[in-house]
Amino acid sequence: MTITAAATELQPELTRFRHAMHQEPEIGLDLPRTQEKVLQALDGLPYEITLGKETTSVTAVLRGTGNTAGTEAAGAQAPPSVLLRADMDGLPVQEKTGVDYTSRLDGAMHACGHDLHTAMLTGAATLLAENRHRLPGDVVLMFQPGEEGFDGASYMIRDGVLDAPGRRVDAAYGMHVFSSLEPHGTFATKPGVMLSASDGLVVTVLGAGGHGSAPHAAKDPVTAAAEMVTALQVMITRQFNMFDPVVLSVGVLHAGTKRNVIPETARIEATIRTFSEASREKLMDSIPRLLQGIASAHGLEVDVDYQQEYPLTITDEDETHTAENVITEMFGDSRLSRWATPLSGSEDFSRVLAEVPGTFIGLSAVPRGADHATSPFNHSPYAMFDDGVLADGAALYAELAMQRLATLSSTRTNS
Repeated sequence: MTITAAATELQPELTRFRHAMHQEPEIGLDLPRTQEKVLQALDGLPYEITLGKETTSVTAVLRGTGNTAGTEAAGAQAPPSVLLRADMDGLPVQEKTGVDYTSRLDGAMHACGHDLHTAMLTGAATLLAENRHRLPGDVVLMFQPGEEGFDGASYMIRDGVLDAPGRRVDAAYGMHVFSSLEPHGTFATKPGVMLSASDGLVVTVLGAGGHGSAPHAAKDPVTAAAEMVTALQVMITRQFNMFDPVVLSVGVLHAGTKRNVIPETARIEATIRTFSEASREKLMDSIPRLLQGIASAHGLEVDVDYQQEYPLTITDEDETHTAENVITEMFGDSRLSRWATPLSGSEDFSRVLAEVPGTFIGLSAVPRGADHATSPFNHSPYAMFDDGVLADGAALYAELAMQRLATLSSTRTNS
């Protein structure tokens, strides 16, 4: 039986798992109910399980029993290993999809499809265990909490996930579903920069409060903050190359308690996305200089906190081509979309790709019959993801691991 056929047989089980997880979304680094579901799915399978020290992560290592004699004879090298990753956390979003497995927890939702990622990787765990005899090396399954702004990948790397087989893994693969962008079932790849870096900006303008009828007797932080918001956008258009994009969006602008009271402070919070380290470093210098200049011009002070978050997600060219070949071999070329430009989302799988060669693959879970161009995107309370992609995702995870281990083992043997 092919991996694809075996995965199709798992579809009902994967759907049940995904729905159960969707109904109990957990946020951040502490996901006890999710961890329990993953451990139940792995129970009885021949994996070496390690739990996170500071988080509810799960690392599972499968020791392949395929022929590695040639590798050992060629210089006592350890067998190769491949890592597969799924993030598990939800978002603080009130679900409005109306599906019959809607979140049971107020204010929490799997609005980014991490429940699908986890279900697919548990399916791959079964497929790989059933084909253990074909694996000339080891597979590491990385079930990660805290992707949504909590940097869970860093915790798992510190816990040793990249060295879980006893040495550094040779390659790493991650997958992410989308509720729009591409037609249902389409896989998306891009060598090089695939996702932007993500940073945060928190600005506090410090003035002096007073009566709204006498602004000259106060130091108004509101007008200065408004000028700062506009000046940030102008700075980007005047100081940064349009062919190396920068995105800065203010999500919080807060000041005051009553219309006739000039407040003492105003607060600005923004998200920043960049597609090169050069632009990122330039912003870290330019933004404080700009805001301090505006504050000084108004006779005010300002506190600027530029928070570095996730780095660029940069995929390895060779590993990306490997993934593309496996996708087209399994599903046909019509199921593959090769992106010409990166996406302005960000990912802490970038931490893994900064350490080992690997790639990141998009998968459209747009509901069948829906318009992928207008469907609500990830993080929307209306975002819907189709269960129909679960078997294909599980099959791709498993096939990537098997084929990459076979290639790595062959290369070591021949060398």
